[in-house]
Amino acid sequence: MKKSSASRQKSTSKQPVAIIGAGIAGLATAVRLAVAGHAVTVFEASSTFGGKMHQFSMPGGYRFDAGPSLFTLPQLVDDIFRLALREPSEYFRYERLDPITNYFFADGTRLTAWADSQKFAAEVEEKLGTPAADVTQFLARGGKAYDATAGTFLHKSLHKAKTYLSTETLKALAALPALGLLGTMHQRHEKAFSDPRLVQLFDRYATYNGSDPYQAPATLSMIPHLEHGIGAFYPEGGIYAIAESLAKLAAEFGVKFRYNEPVEEIVTAEGRVTCVRTAQDVYDYGRVVSNMDVVPTYRRLLPREPAPERTLSQPRSSSALIFYWGISHEFPELDLHNIFFSADYQIEFQAIFQDRTVADDVTVYVNITAKKTPADAPAGHENWFVMVNVPHDQGQDWEALTAKTRGVVLRKLSQALGTDLEPLIAAERVWTPPGIAADTSSFGGALYGSSSNNALAAFLRHPNFSGRLEGLYFCGGSVHPGGGIPLCLLSAKIVSSLINEE
Repeated sequence: MKKSSASRQKSTSKQPVAIIGAGIAGLATAVRLAVAGHAVTVFEASSTFGGKMHQFSMPGGYRFDAGPSLFTLPQLVDDIFRLALREPSEYFRYERLDPITNYFFADGTRLTAWADSQKFAAEVEEKLGTPAADVTQFLARGGKAYDATAGTFLHKSLHKAKTYLSTETLKALAALPALGLLGTMHQRHEKAFSDPRLVQLFDRYATYNGSDPYQAPATLSMIPHLEHGIGAFYPEGGIYAIAESLAKLAAEFGVKFRYNEPVEEIVTAEGRVTCVRTAQDVYDYGRVVSNMDVVPTYRRLLPREPAPERTLSQPRSSSALIFYWGISHEFPELDLHNIFFSADYQIEFQAIFQDRTVADDVTVYVNITAKKTPADAPAGHENWFVMVNVPHDQGQDWEALTAKTRGVVLRKLSQALGTDLEPLIAAERVWTPPGIAADTSSFGGALYGSSSNNALAAFLRHPNFSGRLEGLYFCGGSVHPGGGIPLCLLSAKIVSSLINEE
């Protein structure tokens, strides 16, 4: 049996740790553990780091961030550099966005979401007729809800008894009814606003974790606070810069990366982890952190161990159908983030979560990083990341659905912008749910693991540790506290704390 360089360092006070997957949560976990003195090795199936947060280029000079496109809570990245006693700005820089998003409604109304809540509320009053005070009060209540609950429900393990013995947790649970966070997101928004366009605007925040606002709990109504209360940001060089900066820091602290070496099995004996096996060899590790989706972790890597079937069978989040287009034109009316709404949101979400298909009219998100990083496209051109929320892969005819949806998207955007878009597409690539599943080991291509279409969803997600196998831990979007960049970073914080506390 071969032992990696990490496993040969057992004379140190910290045991070596293997991390499966170099996605954003895997990178953050690696850094946190390495800073604490652990010898860390990251096994990655692909040729580079980043997972969904990778980048690529297309002929003609177009660069794209492949996956995540929205960045909030940048302090969670800064915290990792400060933990390492490094100045964050020497590795990673970002700017606060203003405006945050341009909204295009089906009736032709256009609205700009300014970063400042007062300015945004004034915009809503002018364009939609809803009193500005209604908007600011709604956002303020979301801020109070976030402040009351985030420390407990996002920053700590919900699967450790000590979490529930703290005064902070009891206060957070007691605060929920008074904060008006009972019922569903949609019910909460309909109660707050009479204009269906504004309800739709706030309902869309359910998509931040791949859920359905008509089922998701009203607690998710605090998500807008992340943008309007704390801020939305853009990293210098694009989202990929987050992964790049953490990979650089990890290397400085001695983290070893074994690329193109997927783990084939987590070997166990007598109720604990002992090794990881790859096609190249077997490596001794008593602690293993899986950044792989929890479903393939059990199905592929732990075939001899009983799986938590109830947890793995929870309904999955939505996936995405993404068109990457090199556009031979510039659109000054567009910015970094742009949303083109469907006429009937309820039908759209029913198609995703009940009918498991794509609606005939869809909401389209267009992200254009060339607006902030001009080098991402040739002069006079733009790089369009065009995304539609779709169901995760369950054997649908994705070739037919992709062709149909492409036509819907082109007609919708062409009409809204008054320009025939198809002749302007100079380069194109498509990422479908089966492609996302194959490229990132995300079960069914679900972007956020299980959905949050349940009031108890936060408690039903897989823990950050195994209750059955000693030495096995989990990070990333498929486990607590959830998907998206901030929550993946928090999962890394929770996992590293659990390991360091042992």
